[in-house]
Amino acid sequence: MTVKILYFASLKEALGCTEESFVLPSGVSTVGELRSFLAERGEKWKALGEGRNVRAARNQRMAAPADPVLPGDEIAFFPPVTGG
Repeated sequence: MTVKILYFASLKEALGCTEESFVLPSGVSTVGELRSFLAERGEKWKALGEGRNVRAARNQRMAAPADPVLPGDEIAFFPPVTGG
Protein backbone atom coordinates (compact mmCIF):
# COMPACT_ATOMS: atom_id res chain seq x y z
CA MET A 1 0.00 0.00 0.00
CA THR A 2 1.47 3.34 -1.05
CA VAL A 3 0.77 6.65 0.69
CA LYS A 4 2.08 10.17 0.25
CA ILE A 5 3.70 11.69 3.33
CA LEU A 6 4.19 15.45 3.73
CA TYR A 7 6.39 17.23 6.28
CA PHE A 8 5.92 20.88 7.25
CA ALA A 9 7.69 23.69 9.14
CA SER A 10 10.43 22.60 11.57
CA LEU A 11 9.88 18.92 10.68
CA LYS A 12 10.66 19.68 7.05
CA GLU A 13 13.89 21.36 8.13
CA ALA A 14 14.89 18.61 10.58
CA LEU A 15 14.21 15.80 8.11
CA GLY A 16 15.58 17.53 5.03
CA CYS A 17 12.60 16.68 2.85
CA THR A 18 9.12 17.99 2.18
CA GLU A 19 7.42 14.83 0.96
CA GLU A 20 7.83 11.22 -0.01
CA SER A 21 5.81 8.39 -1.48
CA PHE A 22 6.03 5.47 0.86
CA VAL A 23 5.09 1.80 0.68
CA LEU A 24 3.84 0.86 4.11
CA PRO A 25 5.31 -2.28 5.65
CA SER A 26 2.97 -4.90 7.05
CA GLY A 27 1.78 -4.04 10.54
CA VAL A 28 1.56 -0.31 9.85
CA SER A 29 -2.11 0.51 9.41
CA THR A 30 -2.79 3.61 11.54
CA VAL A 31 -1.46 7.16 11.66
CA GLY A 32 0.19 6.45 15.02
CA GLU A 33 1.88 3.27 13.76
CA LEU A 34 3.14 5.18 10.72
CA ARG A 35 4.57 7.93 12.89
CA SER A 36 6.30 5.38 15.16
CA PHE A 37 7.70 3.50 12.18
CA LEU A 38 9.08 6.69 10.62
CA ALA A 39 10.65 7.76 13.92
CA GLU A 40 12.69 4.54 13.96
CA ARG A 41 14.36 5.27 10.60
CA GLY A 42 17.38 6.99 12.11
CA GLU A 43 18.62 9.88 14.19
CA LYS A 44 16.98 12.80 12.36
CA TRP A 45 13.69 10.91 12.21
CA LYS A 46 13.43 11.03 16.01
CA ALA A 47 11.84 14.45 15.40
CA LEU A 48 8.65 12.41 14.88
CA GLY A 49 9.21 10.26 17.96
CA GLU A 50 7.18 9.63 21.06
CA GLY A 51 6.94 12.65 23.31
CA ARG A 52 7.48 15.12 20.48
CA ASN A 53 4.67 17.60 19.91
CA VAL A 54 3.64 16.63 16.37
CA ARG A 55 0.22 16.83 14.76
CA ALA A 56 -1.02 14.74 11.86
CA ALA A 57 -3.58 15.13 9.13
CA ARG A 58 -5.04 12.47 6.86
CA ASN A 59 -6.30 13.74 3.51
CA GLN A 60 -6.22 17.34 4.82
CA ARG A 61 -8.25 16.59 7.97
CA MET A 62 -6.82 16.40 11.47
CA ALA A 63 -6.04 12.81 12.37
CA ALA A 64 -5.80 10.89 15.62
CA PRO A 65 -3.17 8.18 16.15
CA ALA A 66 -5.81 5.45 15.84
CA ASP A 67 -7.12 6.69 12.48
CA PRO A 68 -6.54 4.17 9.68
CA VAL A 69 -4.15 4.73 6.81
CA LEU A 70 -5.59 3.55 3.50
CA PRO A 71 -4.04 3.11 0.04
CA GLY A 72 -3.56 6.46 -1.69
CA ASP A 73 -3.92 8.53 1.49
CA GLU A 74 -1.99 11.74 2.00
CA ILE A 75 -0.59 11.95 5.52
CA ALA A 76 0.91 15.22 6.75
CA PHE A 77 3.01 15.72 9.87
CA PHE A 78 3.59 19.18 11.34
CA PRO A 79 4.28 20.95 14.62
CA PRO A 80 1.35 22.67 16.33
CA VAL A 81 0.87 26.24 15.22
CA THR A 82 -0.95 29.20 16.66
CA GLY A 83 -2.62 32.06 14.92
CA GLY A 84 -2.66 35.67 15.87
